Order: sequence, then C-alpha cells, then structure tokens
Amino acid sequence: MKVTVFGIGYVGLVQAAVLAGVGHDVVCVDVNAERVENLKKGIIPIYEPGLTPLVQANVEAGRLQFTTDAELGVKHGRIQFIAVGTPPDEDGSADLQYVLAVAKTIATYMEEHRIIVDKSTVPVGTADNVSECVTSVLTERGVAIPFDVVSNPEFLKEGAAVADCQKPDRIIVGTDSPAVEEKMRELYAPFNRNHEKLIVMDVRSAELTKYAANCMLATKISFMNEIANLAERLGADVEKVRQGIGSDPRIGYSFIYPGCGYGGSCFPKDVQALVRTAEKVGYTPELLRSVEAVNKRQKCKLFENLSQHFNGDLQGKKIALWGLSFKPNTDDMRDAPSRVLMEAVWAAGGSVQAYDPEAMNETQRIYGHRSDLALMGTKEAALNGADALVVCTEWNVFKAPDFELVKSSLTHPVIVDGRNQYEPELVEGYGLAYYGIGRGRSVRVVEG
Repeated sequence: MKVTVFGIGYVGLVQAAVLAGVGHDVVCVDVNAERVENLKKGIIPIYEPGLTPLVQANVEAGRLQFTTDAELGVKHGRIQFIAVGTPPDEDGSADLQYVLAVAKTIATYMEEHRIIVDKSTVPVGTADNVSECVTSVLTERGVAIPFDVVSNPEFLKEGAAVADCQKPDRIIVGTDSPAVEEKMRELYAPFNRNHEKLIVMDVRSAELTKYAANCMLATKISFMNEIANLAERLGADVEKVRQGIGSDPRIGYSFIYPGCGYGGSCFPKDVQALVRTAEKVGYTPELLRSVEAVNKRQKCKLFENLSQHFNGDLQGKKIALWGLSFKPNTDDMRDAPSRVLMEAVWAAGGSVQAYDPEAMNETQRIYGHRSDLALMGTKEAALNGADALVVCTEWNVFKAPDFELVKSSLTHPVIVDGRNQYEPELVEGYGLAYYGIGRGRSVRVVEG
C-alpha cells in the first residue's frame, strides 16, 4: 500500500520504517529540511536500537522516501498518518496546532479519497477537530472530496520502539466505517498474523485508550514511589515489599520499581493533558493530579539524599553522575530526573561530572558549555576526583561496577542510587555509604 507519514520524530520515523520494512511504499514529510536531507543520507536524528539499519535498508530499496514537499506526500498515499508533536500548552493541555496544520495541508492538496490517521497522542475529540478542519478547507476550495479520520494511537516504548512496532501487543483502530476498517486491516496484516491484535472501536474510545494506558503506567510508578517513601519512614525495605506484592498475579511485577521519578515525552505530558481534559469537562481528576505531584516530588529525592549525606553543604562538591537520559536505550532527556538533580547541584554551588552512553550530545545541546558541567568519555572517568556518585539511569553498563574502583576514585565513599541497581549490604561491604530509594541509608525510622 502507498502510505504517507507527516512528522519524522520518534513515532513517525519508527512507524514509517517498520511499514516500509514489510513492503509498503512510504513517503515521509517533514518541514525540517536539514533533517530530511540527513535521513536521505542515512543519518538518523535520534538514537533507537535497530532503527538506523532499518531506515538505511529501506531507503536503499526505494520503499522509504523523505521530502519537504507536502503536496507530493498528500498525492502519494491513500493513507495519511499524522505523527507530529503535541507539546504541552501553557496550561498543560496538548497543543494541537501542528496536528491541525497537517490536516489543513492534506485538505489543501488532496484530490481523491484519503484516510487520515491520527497517530499522534491527542485529546478525546481531536478527530472531530481534524474533520472540521479538513471540511472547512475543502469548502473553501469548492470541492467535495470524501475522507475519513481514524484514531490509531501508538504504544511504543522509547528504547524498544522498533521491536514494539514490529511485534505490537495490540493495534487500536478507532473508526465506525467498515470500509476504513478493511483498509487498516490490510495495512497491518503483516503484524497481525500470529494472533488477532487489531482492536476496533469508536474514535473517542481509541483516543482515550492511549491516555488511559500511559496514565495507568504512570500511576503504578508514582504509587510505588509513594510506598518507597513510606518504607523509608517505617523502617521497611521497599525491594522486599515489591517482591511481596508483585507475586500477586493481580498486581504483577511490571512498572512497580521505585525510583527517582519518570520522565520522557509521554508520561509527564499525557498525565497533564488528561488532567486538563478532565477539568474542561467539569471533572476533578484527584488521582491523576496526585500521580503528577508525587512524580514531581520524587525527582528531588537524589538531591535530598546527597544533601543529607553532606549535611546540607554541597558548595564546591563535585558529583559524578551515571546516566542522563530519562531511561536506558534512548538519548531523550525530556523531563529527565537527571536534569532536576544537576540543576539543584549547581544551585547549591556544586559541579557535575557526567557520563551517559547516548545522551551526552543532547545534554550539551540543552545546557551548552558550563564550567560546572563536565561530560566524560567513560563511566570511570566521571568518578575521578568526584565527591560522590549518583546513578540516575539504569543502563546495562552501570549494573555491575567495580566497587573497589568506585571507592578509591571518590573523595567521599558514597553512592546515591536512583534506580535501586545495587544491594545495600553489598555496597556497604566495600566501605561505601549507600542511599537507595526506600533502601539503605535512605531508611530513617520516624516514630509516630
């Protein structure tokens, strides 16, 4: 099938490459001319495992093209994906200006029936807005061209997006048109052979499904962080608690790892957006507000533990930081807990020596050249002369460090572990003070 994808960020590029990989003829459209030219040369703007060879192979095969020519894109594909960003507006609600701009573009150039697919994460009711937008432009043109708007939300995890797209758990399609459903089934047939994965529902339910999924996962994380904070005050070990509750099949082990808070492009934005959506329809989303508040507070835990160890004085202290991206296997630093930590250390008069396998260029782009930030070539180099080590991202390369080297490199033998990567007793056995999340020296019993 001929497919067009507007937007070549995390979602659009992965979806386009995977569709091309099974034989579809895909054209990607983006307003960023530099990005388009780089992609034509096989230069990928993001780090995502498996993405670069997939893009390069399909470009070479002629199944994947990149262009800034919107008219070419609209005329190419019967199916038109909208995969542009929906950044938070000033009030936290999703900003739909880019989605609607693409809708206007499609309406401007379409000459025959088009299936317009909302792939971006958008509030409930966006499909109606897109339909109105397209209808308005067609009316201005004085033409009556049929079209359909479909909700087809993505469920990709950064760091595993290609695999998630190639072998999806489910494919949500929001439409009330049997003809459109048939076309979407044809599009996704290569990914639906093992067992039925396509779930068809009405458009508004599909739009809400995406937000509900992300908010549920964010809720599990914030809940477990709440329990970790209680464990610290009650003298419990949150890791033992996690194992105890995870053994219940109704709960399970997924997304119940406490840590220094979630970040990225999805959870923070989507929780805020659903809160604002609820408020606009007169509903007070107390649980979702709490999820957001707990996460905001949790991102301060690393600095609080550092401050506790150094009795509130971080002036002149050099902090080694392992991990900058919000999660492993990505270079994405949007709403990353590392940023909250670094900025707090700087405000307290300290400096940071950081290492991350993929996110250092992004860190440089965000913060520029600063005298209190050194980006090091290895995790060992980040330790040299540092006063303490903070682990912020659970990259594999950090999971089994040489604790003797860590101790000998630090001027103060202390590890603040934001992802509970290490056993407190093991680390303490090497003569290192260990602060985890709900574990180690973070546990300080408060008598009621």
